[in-house]
Parts: sequence; C-alpha cells; structure tokens
Amino acid sequence: MSTPGNRETGGRQPRRADARTNRERILTVAEEVFGKGGPSASTEDVARLANVGIATVFRHFPTKAALLEAVLAQRFHRLREQAETLGDAADPGAAFFDFFRHLVADAAGKIAIGEALLEAGGDGGDAAQASAGLRRAVGVLLRHAQRAGAVRADVDLPEVYALLVATSRASAQAHLAEEVRDRMLVIVFDGLAPPGTRGRG
Repeated sequence: MSTPGNRETGGRQPRRADARTNRERILTVAEEVFGKGGPSASTEDVARLANVGIATVFRHFPTKAALLEAVLAQRFHRLREQAETLGDAADPGAAFFDFFRHLVADAAGKIAIGEALLEAGGDGGDAAQASAGLRRAVGVLLRHAQRAGAVRADVDLPEVYALLVATSRASAQAHLAEEVRDRMLVIVFDGLAPPGTRGRG
C-alpha cells in the first residue's frame, strides 16, 4: 500500500534524476560552448543549447566561474582516467607518446575554457586539484616508458610537463595545421628518446 511517505519519496527520486540529467547536460554543453568561444561565450548560450532555463544553470552552478571550474575539472578527470587505462599497456612507450600527442591535440578547448575561467574570476580550486591528478597520471606513464627504454632516463616529469604545456600552447595559439603539429611533435619525441634512437613521432 502506498503511504504519503512513499509517495513523497517516489516523487523526489524522479526530480533528483532529472536534476542529475540537467547537470550533466549543462556540463557537456558548457564544455563545448566555452571550448569554442572562450571568454566571449556566455551562460545564456549554455542554457539555450542545453534546453534549460538560465535559472536552472545557476541552480546547479551559482556563478559562471563555478560552472567553468566544474567543466575544467570534469575535463581533467576524464583525461586522467584515459591515462590510467594506459597504465598496463603492452607497449609503454607507445602509450606515453600517444597520450602526449592526444593532450596536445586536445589543448585548444582546455585553454579556451581556462581563459574564460580567469576572466570570470574563478580561483580554479577544483580544477587545479583535477589538473594535479592528470599530471600524476602522466608521470606514471613517463616512468613506465622509461623502464621500457622508450624515453631517456635523464628526464623527469617537470621538464616533460613543461614540454607538454609549451607544445600544447604553441599548437592552440598558433592554430597549427595538423601536419605541422605532428612534425613539431616528431622533433620533441626525438629529443625525449634515448640516445641512438629516433622516429617516435
């Protein structure tokens, strides 16, 4: 027999499910909107394309900065999970270099979202923590590649990550064509390869 309490609980569950669905859709759309538009994009654009009211956006994310921090954190979490799935790859060298290439190709959207976050006045707290998790995952791939003899042993994560950031920004900000970006990475990967080996690009 249905009781008022059961009816109330049953009513709340669909609402909670709808709220989760709305939140996920807002994040997905916001990543696309701000990834393309950067600081010039707006929460109104997100609401319209997510097919929700602007009040719904701000119910989940009280400020534009909060929305952007959540978008950036989600992006870093997704990339970290991708890196972690490569931890047991049969070819650690290929896993490291392929993921490096993927991060560079993926950088334009991340940089645009980051610029929008800075303009919105966000402190990047959650996103910074998620970024640190991605950095650690890249470090694991690097160590595996070094143990496999695919990356020179005299480099550490700080300089490798500096190369990753530099090539990502160069590719995104100079709007490099894919073939130019690939040639750039061939040079970088040759520099990371152990002495006497080449052609990782």
